[in-house]
Amino acid sequence: MHSVFDDLPDRPVILDGGMGQELINRNASGQGVLWSAKALFDLPEAVQAVHEDYIDAGADIITTNSYACIRNNFEPLGLEHRLGEMNRLAVELAQRARDSSGKPVLIAGSLGPQRGSYRPDLVGSYEETEALYMEQAEWLAPGVDFFICETLSCIVEARAAVTAALSTGKPAWLSWSIDDQGAASLRSGELLRDAWLDIKGSGVDAVLLNCSPPEAISKVMPGLVEICDVPVGAYANAFTPIPDKWDFHGDESIPPPRADVTPEAYTRHALDWLAAGARIVGGCCEVGPAHIARVRKAITG
Repeated sequence: MHSVFDDLPDRPVILDGGMGQELINRNASGQGVLWSAKALFDLPEAVQAVHEDYIDAGADIITTNSYACIRNNFEPLGLEHRLGEMNRLAVELAQRARDSSGKPVLIAGSLGPQRGSYRPDLVGSYEETEALYMEQAEWLAPGVDFFICETLSCIVEARAAVTAALSTGKPAWLSWSIDDQGAASLRSGELLRDAWLDIKGSGVDAVLLNCSPPEAISKVMPGLVEICDVPVGAYANAFTPIPDKWDFHGDESIPPPRADVTPEAYTRHALDWLAAGARIVGGCCEVGPAHIARVRKAITG
């Protein structure tokens, strides 16, 4: 299979930053359980603008606003009949942003948790989970360069997402969310080493850590680089610690941002990950275009 790295610069790769929280900060999305998907209905131009700002900041890769375009969010509102439409729109907006920029950025199709972020206890059976990912991957695949299966917190969930993504014929990256305190384990408590052994040889193109505190990622990164035989990366969040068994029920339930994770502070973390052997850096929730621009400047001058 074609490798994503064949189309990327021969230097550290820079991902974009968070989409959902950036839209909320711009008063463009986030109301209720739809979170970032609300902007696809109400203000699609705002989604495109966020993509464009990340491209201007120097991202090599932008990620579709499809993280929240899942049955778990749409069905309670009677919107399941619009799932395919909104996933395809998420791809189209990323394509428009790339086209308007004239820059050779890649588009990653986001496949996030199907039953809620940071909640391995809510993950269904492998068969059910894989079917949900298959459905979403098929909607996204025609317009993305590869998939990033992200914020996954248990082994079963990660295996199902990667299998579905690779079934489309597109490359896939896998990104786990880890323990907030920096233990070398997923949010499920499963060891990171076991998670890697489960996915090793699957054909996944890279493995990353995301939507965890930057300090936690810094603790784990050297060991992850040591055990993996594919490129490694990270994109942290700037949330206060995620509550145990966190239940998302709208904006008011989202952990508040940290004031100390400035673009300069975040860049120091990113450089630490690169020094430990990472090849890919970017940002997740509450890490915005200013952070990515600072990271890009530190890497490329």
